[in-house]
Amino acid sequence: MRKLKIKTGATVEVIAGADKGKQGTVLAINSDTLKVRVQGVRMQTHYEQEGLKQIEGFIDYSNIKLVKQAAAKKKAAKKASKNA
Repeated sequence: MRKLKIKTGATVEVIAGADKGKQGTVLAINSDTLKVRVQGVRMQTHYEQEGLKQIEGFIDYSNIKLVKQAAAKKKAAKKASKNA
């Protein structure tokens, strides 16, 4: 598993391909194949029981650049209760 600079929730811009110039939020990352799913990019039509659905497809990690890193999650501080 590789450590990637882009994390889920980060804002990225597509720098190559048919969707060049579009910005979106990273929805999913596959670190084995270096593919990223970005909101609103590479829309694909899938047929399901409810009807046609538009979902995002994966694009290559090298075709995106980081615009804004995802906000870091704050860890809850442990509070030691003192019984005096």
